[in-house]
Amino acid sequence: MSLTPFEHPYLGGLFGDADIAVLFSAQADVAAMLRFEVALAEAQAATGVISNDAATSITAGIAAAEVDMEALRQGVAKDGVVIPELIRQLRAAVGGEAAAKVHFGATSQDVIDTSLMLRLKAAADILDTRLSATLAALEDIALRDGARQLMGHTRMQAAIPITVADRLASWQQPLVRHSQRLADFGIHGFALQFGGAAGSLEKFGEKGAALRAELAKRLGLSDMPQWHSQRDGIAEFGNILALITGSLGKIGQDIALMAQGGQEIRLSGGGGSSAMPHKQNPVVAETLVTLARFNAVQVSALHQSMVHEQERSGAAWMLEWLVLPQMVAATGNALASTHRLIGQIQSLGT
Repeated sequence: MSLTPFEHPYLGGLFGDADIAVLFSAQADVAAMLRFEVALAEAQAATGVISNDAATSITAGIAAAEVDMEALRQGVAKDGVVIPELIRQLRAAVGGEAAAKVHFGATSQDVIDTSLMLRLKAAADILDTRLSATLAALEDIALRDGARQLMGHTRMQAAIPITVADRLASWQQPLVRHSQRLADFGIHGFALQFGGAAGSLEKFGEKGAALRAELAKRLGLSDMPQWHSQRDGIAEFGNILALITGSLGKIGQDIALMAQGGQEIRLSGGGGSSAMPHKQNPVVAETLVTLARFNAVQVSALHQSMVHEQERSGAAWMLEWLVLPQMVAATGNALASTHRLIGQIQSLGT
């Protein structure tokens, strides 16, 4: 049994997202970390830091390495991070003189944070695709039902008549803005982390900036100076996630309230009741409200994790590990659920 509902044996049927979950699996994390180490060796060869022969040996050794996951678990329990044990295994796999050049000039946080950026970038692509699909589905509803009438409500009381298009606009417009926020973040937000022991790339002298740029290029990430203790980018991404789920929660709340009256919306595929077989509960709509509130709480933890002491933090950094994957999973599920919910709207308005 899992401690998180996002991967729970049966609660995962409500909250799970397989496409997102795989990006935060141990296997995906290790694969991204190995990608960093290979790209680092290749970039160092390209900038004259190590020889081409050493880079070739490192690449071949890492490709052939069989990572011992249980040893990684034990290593994390001892060291607090996975990298010391992982690098020990990789150096053993590479062997010879090239083994000493594995991970040369890098630090644990370089590898772990870069792995995160690679996987967050892939997750953002999934979220953007789902946002676009959700907007398209809402536009279909607008074309079909937009001219129909609804009773507008202010402060939970009937106000004046509006059209379905008016209500839909309040759902669509924030999602358009969130799509732009994701696009803007994608320009520079998914950045390589590479600073070495204390962020100064002290092993590379005047070659440091060129090496960092070459490594970023090879990994498809933006090039920026190290951000070991500068976590505003992580918090900004978390804010975008919370904004997305907040707007989807508004959609869910509106649909649940319309379903309560039963006159303004017809939904297919509602949830059943063990005590009242005649009911069709708006389960998906309710889930969107739950996920919105969940992310609203979690984003505060990311703001807490911005308080990184001096050049490196252990405690604040670990807080991100506990919070960020679940926020991404909640957002992915909310987008997929919203798209499904919109597809269940048989008619809207009167």
